[in-house]
Amino acid sequence: MDAVLRHRSLYKGTTPPWKETYRKRCMERLKNSRSQLLDRYRQAGESPRSSTKASFVVQEVMEEEWKALQCTSGRLPSLWSKDSIREMYSVMQDDDELAVLEEIQQELLSQEQSIIDEYEKSMLYEEQCLNAMVEGMGAENQIICPVCHMNNLTVNSHFISCQCGVYINTRHRNITAEHLRSLLERSVTDHVEQCFHSPVFSVATSTEGSANLLISCMACDHLSVVL
Repeated sequence: MDAVLRHRSLYKGTTPPWKETYRKRCMERLKNSRSQLLDRYRQAGESPRSSTKASFVVQEVMEEEWKALQCTSGRLPSLWSKDSIREMYSVMQDDDELAVLEEIQQELLSQEQSIIDEYEKSMLYEEQCLNAMVEGMGAENQIICPVCHMNNLTVNSHFISCQCGVYINTRHRNITAEHLRSLLERSVTDHVEQCFHSPVFSVATSTEGSANLLISCMACDHLSVVL
């Protein structure tokens, strides 16, 4: 407790010098914890959170970054214990520092919710893409073109084509409509797991002169060959 009192006397009435460093490190750790956050969100059933419900990773982020910052500065007291963030607020009673920590916590909670909101939007996009593909499966087992989103693809043992100009030679590759649909679904799903933004499909010619169907995203620089 003596360390806490000495620390408090140093910065009373001023902005703590650790504020920006701590805030930036917390934001960066939260960003890098996206996969963990979304895993916990999915495990919770993806139900909307109430205002009283604890965050998914914010408390953990704040605890770990405070400990890391404390290791580099002997002036920072130990604020967390097994009683978590509530213990921190009971120990650090200086109004200025409490206000700083609460401000950072609210910023992190807002960012956490933004990550979840973007994830939900990306999942909705994926669902819409898959629904469009399913709706495009008619009596002739056709699929909506992922490039123009308007016409049905022609899929046979020799090529895949669309009125929009898509043409991919599939001779000797045993590509069926069902197989193509599976490839499209998997490519969208794989991207959604890594990025919030909506990918696009396009056709490009390889160095060997053959046409390939690609999925790409400018936001995350993702680019992969679908077919």
